[in-house]
Amino acid sequence: MIAIASADRNWGIGLKNQLLVRIPSDMKNFRQMTLGRVVVLGRKTLEGFPNGLPLAGRTNIILSRKADFQVRGGIVVHSEQELFQELKKYDRDDICVIGGESIYKRLLPYCDGAVITKIDYAYEADAHFPNLDELPDWEMVREGEEETCFDIEFRYQTYKNRNPKSFDEE
Repeated sequence: MIAIASADRNWGIGLKNQLLVRIPSDMKNFRQMTLGRVVVLGRKTLEGFPNGLPLAGRTNIILSRKADFQVRGGIVVHSEQELFQELKKYDRDDICVIGGESIYKRLLPYCDGAVITKIDYAYEADAHFPNLDELPDWEMVREGEEETCFDIEFRYQTYKNRNPKSFDEE
Protein backbone atom coordinates (compact mmCIF):
# COMPACT_ATOMS: atom_id res chain seq x y z
CA MET A 1 0.00 0.00 0.00
CA ILE A 2 1.38 3.39 -0.94
CA ALA A 3 0.42 6.96 -0.17
CA ILE A 4 0.35 9.40 -3.08
CA ALA A 5 0.37 13.14 -2.46
CA SER A 6 1.42 16.47 -3.84
CA ALA A 7 3.00 18.65 -1.15
CA ASP A 8 4.68 22.03 -0.96
CA ARG A 9 7.90 22.90 0.91
CA ASN A 10 6.02 22.81 4.22
CA TRP A 11 4.21 19.55 3.41
CA GLY A 12 1.02 21.53 2.71
CA ILE A 13 -1.43 19.58 0.55
CA GLY A 14 -4.59 21.65 0.43
CA LEU A 15 -6.52 24.79 1.16
CA LYS A 16 -10.30 24.90 1.66
CA ASN A 17 -10.68 21.30 0.45
CA GLN A 18 -8.82 21.93 -2.83
CA LEU A 19 -5.34 21.06 -4.05
CA LEU A 20 -2.82 23.85 -3.63
CA VAL A 21 -1.96 23.74 -7.32
CA ARG A 22 -2.82 21.57 -10.31
CA ILE A 23 0.13 20.47 -12.41
CA PRO A 24 -1.08 18.76 -15.61
CA SER A 25 1.88 16.37 -15.88
CA ASP A 26 1.48 15.42 -12.20
CA MET A 27 -2.24 14.80 -12.67
CA LYS A 28 -1.38 12.54 -15.61
CA ASN A 29 1.21 10.72 -13.47
CA PHE A 30 -1.36 10.29 -10.68
CA ARG A 31 -3.84 8.83 -13.15
CA GLN A 32 -1.26 6.37 -14.49
CA MET A 33 -0.27 5.30 -10.96
CA THR A 34 -3.84 4.73 -9.76
CA LEU A 35 -5.75 3.49 -12.83
CA GLY A 36 -7.02 -0.05 -12.29
CA ARG A 37 -6.07 0.04 -8.61
CA VAL A 38 -7.81 0.64 -5.29
CA VAL A 39 -7.86 4.22 -3.99
CA VAL A 40 -8.60 5.01 -0.35
CA LEU A 41 -9.83 8.49 0.47
CA GLY A 42 -11.94 10.45 2.87
CA ARG A 43 -15.38 11.93 2.23
CA LYS A 44 -14.08 15.51 2.13
CA THR A 45 -11.49 14.58 -0.50
CA LEU A 46 -14.23 12.93 -2.56
CA GLU A 47 -16.34 16.09 -2.29
CA GLY A 48 -13.43 18.02 -3.83
CA PHE A 49 -13.49 15.84 -6.97
CA PRO A 50 -15.39 16.97 -10.10
CA ASN A 51 -19.10 16.58 -9.29
CA GLY A 52 -18.11 14.84 -6.03
CA LEU A 53 -17.94 11.51 -7.86
CA PRO A 54 -15.47 8.61 -7.40
CA LEU A 55 -12.53 8.33 -9.78
CA ALA A 56 -13.36 6.29 -12.88
CA GLY A 57 -11.38 3.14 -13.61
CA ARG A 58 -10.48 2.54 -9.96
CA THR A 59 -12.07 0.87 -6.93
CA ASN A 60 -12.87 3.82 -4.66
CA ILE A 61 -13.06 3.12 -0.92
CA ILE A 62 -14.30 6.14 1.01
CA LEU A 63 -13.89 6.41 4.76
CA SER A 64 -16.59 8.56 6.34
CA ARG A 65 -17.80 8.96 9.92
CA LYS A 66 -21.23 10.00 8.60
CA ALA A 67 -23.35 6.87 9.13
CA ASP A 68 -25.79 7.73 6.33
CA PHE A 69 -23.16 8.69 3.72
CA GLN A 70 -23.42 6.78 0.46
CA VAL A 71 -22.00 7.37 -2.99
CA ARG A 72 -22.73 5.74 -6.31
CA GLY A 73 -19.66 3.98 -7.69
CA GLY A 74 -17.79 3.79 -4.40
CA ILE A 75 -17.50 1.56 -1.37
CA VAL A 76 -18.21 3.48 1.84
CA VAL A 77 -16.78 2.32 5.17
CA HIS A 78 -17.31 4.01 8.52
CA SER A 79 -14.38 2.90 10.70
CA GLU A 80 -10.75 1.84 10.42
CA GLN A 81 -11.76 -1.71 11.35
CA GLU A 82 -14.32 -1.79 8.54
CA LEU A 83 -11.73 -0.28 6.19
CA PHE A 84 -9.11 -2.90 7.06
CA GLN A 85 -11.63 -5.71 6.54
CA GLU A 86 -12.39 -4.29 3.09
CA LEU A 87 -8.71 -3.77 2.22
CA LYS A 88 -7.90 -7.41 3.04
CA LYS A 89 -9.85 -8.32 -0.12
CA TYR A 90 -7.19 -6.68 -2.29
CA ASP A 91 -3.47 -7.11 -2.97
CA ARG A 92 -1.55 -4.59 -0.81
CA ASP A 93 0.46 -3.57 -3.88
CA ASP A 94 -2.75 -2.38 -5.58
CA ILE A 95 -3.85 -0.01 -2.80
CA CYS A 96 -3.19 3.74 -2.98
CA VAL A 97 -4.03 6.15 -0.16
CA ILE A 98 -4.90 9.48 -1.77
CA GLY A 99 -6.03 11.77 1.04
CA GLY A 100 -6.91 13.97 2.70
CA GLU A 101 -4.94 14.98 5.75
CA SER A 102 -6.73 12.86 8.36
CA ILE A 103 -6.71 9.77 6.11
CA TYR A 104 -2.98 10.15 5.50
CA LYS A 105 -2.29 10.52 9.22
CA ARG A 106 -4.39 7.47 10.10
CA LEU A 107 -3.12 5.17 7.36
CA LEU A 108 0.52 6.20 6.89
CA PRO A 109 1.78 3.65 9.48
CA TYR A 110 0.23 0.90 7.29
CA CYS A 111 1.77 2.17 4.04
CA ASP A 112 4.81 0.42 2.61
CA GLY A 113 5.85 3.55 0.79
CA ALA A 114 4.89 6.97 -0.49
CA VAL A 115 5.27 8.87 -3.74
CA ILE A 116 5.34 12.59 -3.11
CA THR A 117 5.27 15.30 -5.74
CA LYS A 118 7.36 17.84 -3.83
CA ILE A 119 6.67 21.38 -5.02
CA ASP A 120 9.43 23.95 -4.51
CA TYR A 121 7.14 26.66 -3.16
CA ALA A 122 5.37 27.44 0.12
CA TYR A 123 1.65 27.99 -0.37
CA GLU A 124 -0.99 28.99 2.14
CA ALA A 125 -2.39 25.64 3.32
CA ASP A 126 -4.84 24.37 5.91
CA ALA A 127 -4.16 20.65 5.31
CA HIS A 128 -0.77 18.96 5.55
CA PHE A 129 0.86 15.61 4.84
CA PRO A 130 3.03 14.24 7.67
CA ASN A 131 6.66 15.32 7.22
CA LEU A 132 8.27 12.03 6.16
CA ASP A 133 11.75 13.49 6.56
CA GLU A 134 11.10 13.71 10.32
CA LEU A 135 9.51 10.28 10.84
CA PRO A 136 12.03 7.66 12.05
CA ASP A 137 10.55 4.72 10.08
CA TRP A 138 10.57 6.58 6.78
CA GLU A 139 13.46 7.16 4.38
CA MET A 140 13.67 8.73 0.95
CA VAL A 141 14.88 6.07 -1.47
CA ARG A 142 14.63 8.00 -4.74
CA GLU A 143 14.49 11.61 -5.80
CA GLY A 144 13.67 12.47 -9.38
CA GLU A 145 15.10 15.25 -11.47
CA GLU A 146 13.61 18.70 -11.05
CA GLU A 147 10.76 19.35 -13.47
CA THR A 148 9.03 22.58 -14.37
CA CYS A 149 5.45 23.23 -15.39
CA PHE A 150 4.67 26.86 -16.14
CA ASP A 151 6.68 28.50 -13.34
CA ILE A 152 6.22 25.66 -10.82
CA GLU A 153 9.30 23.61 -9.98
CA PHE A 154 8.75 20.13 -8.55
CA ARG A 155 10.26 16.68 -8.28
CA TYR A 156 9.01 13.21 -7.47
CA GLN A 157 10.28 11.75 -4.21
CA THR A 158 9.80 8.10 -3.29
CA TYR A 159 9.86 7.08 0.36
CA LYS A 160 9.94 3.68 2.02
CA ASN A 161 8.46 2.74 5.38
CA ARG A 162 10.96 0.43 7.12
CA ASN A 163 8.30 -0.90 9.51
CA PRO A 164 4.77 -0.88 8.02
CA LYS A 165 1.95 -2.21 10.18
CA SER A 166 -0.25 -5.06 9.05
CA PHE A 167 -4.03 -4.70 8.75
CA ASP A 168 -4.24 -7.63 11.15
CA GLU A 169 -2.58 -5.63 13.93
CA GLU A 170 -5.84 -3.78 14.52
